[in-house]
Amino acid sequence: MHPARRLAATVVTASAVLGLTALLPASASAGEDLAAAGGGYVALGDSYSSGVGAGDYDDAAGDCLRSRAAYPELWAAANSPATFDFTACSGAVTTDVINEQLGPLDADTSLVSISIGGNDAGFADAMQTCVLQGTDACLAAIDEAKAYISGTLPGRLDAVYGAIAAAAPNAEVVVLGYPHMYELDGGCLLGISEESRAAINSASDALSAVISERAAGHGFAYGDVRPAFTGHEICSDDEWLHSVTLPIEESYHPTAEGQSGGYYPVLEGLA
Repeated sequence: MHPARRLAATVVTASAVLGLTALLPASASAGEDLAAAGGGYVALGDSYSSGVGAGDYDDAAGDCLRSRAAYPELWAAANSPATFDFTACSGAVTTDVINEQLGPLDADTSLVSISIGGNDAGFADAMQTCVLQGTDACLAAIDEAKAYISGTLPGRLDAVYGAIAAAAPNAEVVVLGYPHMYELDGGCLLGISEESRAAINSASDALSAVISERAAGHGFAYGDVRPAFTGHEICSDDEWLHSVTLPIEESYHPTAEGQSGGYYPVLEGLA
């Protein structure tokens, strides 16, 4: 990691943290089969699906911050579905998906992708605590988030997955998870403690366990992006995730390389 980037990772202010919006293979020809069948593709979800952090945002999307470099745009460009609707939005929680994003779904929808759950679990608040209040407070915040993930999130995921299945009964649904945020024992010499970094990664593991289990319960495919991001986390030599950056809202989100090298291949392998 370049020394300047190590230093930047320590310059964490309250405004930076408050700007956060919260975070296998089948045949590669499967996506082409969907396109050939004339089906539509609808991309749902939160900031990890809208492409926050990847830049090149569509002005028409406003605060949803939909990037032309986001993995849904990449899949649509590569596979030419009959129709493509991109309703993922920065900051979305499960109820936002149900109430605001499902409009394009119908019986002709062939593919749906979604990442959701990180904001429900309060990931942004937990990160704020970790970077501003030290290790003990961070571990307590992560424990609280993990209790929500195991206790409350399954029901919220069931609600959104059930709504997707009802609105698009013929669609293949691919549920995408979240990467580990940090490479442990990596190149970050300053910043939050290694114990805090490990705890933050453990929240990603908890999300993966619950999301994959509930996705399978609805007959949906689960795309685990943690392997794709291995070696590309914060503190690695080839980061695909922002630490603190400008614009502030891009902090702790995948870069354009994270979208194209991390998320897109996982979707392409399952769709």
